[in-house]
Amino acid sequence: MRRCRYPTGLHTMRRAITRNPVPSLLRSLMSEHLDPGYAAAAHSRRHTAGRPSVRSTAVWTALGTLSIGVVFGFAISQVADHPSDAPGVQRETVATVRAATNRADDLEAQRSALVAEVDTARETALASSDAGGSVLTDLRSLEVAAGATSASGPGITVVVSEPASPASLSDASRRTRGSAAAVIDRDLQVVVNSLWVSGAEAIAVGDVRIGPNVTIRQAGGAMLVDNRPVPSPYSISAIGSPSQLQARFSVSDAYLRMSALSQLYRVGFDVRPDNDLQLPAATARPVSAARPEGSP
Repeated sequence: MRRCRYPTGLHTMRRAITRNPVPSLLRSLMSEHLDPGYAAAAHSRRHTAGRPSVRSTAVWTALGTLSIGVVFGFAISQVADHPSDAPGVQRETVATVRAATNRADDLEAQRSALVAEVDTARETALASSDAGGSVLTDLRSLEVAAGATSASGPGITVVVSEPASPASLSDASRRTRGSAAAVIDRDLQVVVNSLWVSGAEAIAVGDVRIGPNVTIRQAGGAMLVDNRPVPSPYSISAIGSPSQLQARFSVSDAYLRMSALSQLYRVGFDVRPDNDLQLPAATARPVSAARPEGSP
């Protein structure tokens, strides 16, 4: 009897390993890129859920179209019933500014009337005695120096104005520096200081008298003199000898500065004599501290 070449147990194990249909883990990772669970879930969803019906799709489309129509219809009705309020707001703002300006003018006129009454009462009280008359004379000289009284007489007028708008916006040769003003507060300050040095006795910019604590500042596109807006052209009036003022001012740094601005940026600049200038009084402000001139 022929004997088996391999032991029975070992032969059985070999046959079992050979007949195993399950692939190895490495072979599964290399050949199957999708987990079987995903494929099963997708297969189940396709067979259970199915495609949405044409009726439901049409219903949702109709509802969306109706919602959009309602929103646009409401917006159009609001625009028709309530037009843009921008012009109305602008008109209200302009009216408010004008009302405030008129109110300020009324208060200024009332203040001037009260100042005149105070001056009349003061002169009546002080002129009755020699000592009072001496005090009144000193007060008048101080008021003239401070610009607290109106002034009149001959002098010169310096007119500085913004460049004229070009006839054609495409004319690049006449364009100025964007939308910003070509004339700045420093220009007017230099002109005023040069007029003082040239011998001016009283100066006013526009209708604002230049006195102690009066400033010339620029806020945005507005020129403020003593916190009052002064529009272009800026008229700077100086009382004094016209010939002396013109001769000295024409050789000043301010004259050279404004002449250069006139040539480079087309800023208006004109100096002319005037035999009858009328300058208003400057605003009198309370003095909190003072000392005699020349004292330490």
